[in-house]
Amino acid sequence: MLPALIETNHPALLWLGFALCLMGVNVMTYLAFRLDKERARSGGWRVSERGLLLLAAAGGWPAAKFAQHQLRHKLRKRSFATRLNVAGSVFGLVVLLGLTPFGAAIVS
Repeated sequence: MLPALIETNHPALLWLGFALCLMGVNVMTYLAFRLDKERARSGGWRVSERGLLLLAAAGGWPAAKFAQHQLRHKLRKRSFATRLNVAGSVFGLVVLLGLTPFGAAIVS
């Protein structure tokens, strides 16, 4: 089935690739939050807030919010929480724009 999708440039292939990329970004985001939490406890080298926010803006926002609450990491830092939510909103708006005819014209 997959070779037939590739040969025909089927739109489902684009969605499959997008979904796989999102899964990968979310796994990396969760691992980055976990690494930062471990390093915060041990006093080691930390993952920069900018790096965490870039991962969230690249589509890892769901994993970032999950990790933030599951690991109890960066919950008290309101400025980070605000920027994290903005990063997730920007990604969501970009995805929504891509679903519009205007966005589809840009992509193709």
